[in-house]
Amino acid sequence: MTKKETFSIHGKNLVNKIKELIEEGNITSISISDKNGKELMTFPLSVGVVAAVIAPVLAAVGALAIFVGECSLTVEREEKGGEGEVK
Repeated sequence: MTKKETFSIHGKNLVNKIKELIEEGNITSISISDKNGKELMTFPLSVGVVAAVIAPVLAAVGALAIFVGECSLTVEREEKGGEGEVK
């Protein structure tokens, strides 16, 4: 089951927030939209993404952050299964 979260963020903090989210490790997709809701960039993430693979994406996000003031970051997370859980 997936869960979506949306953050309002200023462009200059965008790369740092994405790095922080990736380090959490349960992110399946990230979308960046402008303040009007137009999707600017979206990229999937899979378990075990290594820095060498994500580096070009972060470079593109950094370039985008220069031109974007306020934006929203939508993160899709894979929730841990609670079914069959014994209490």
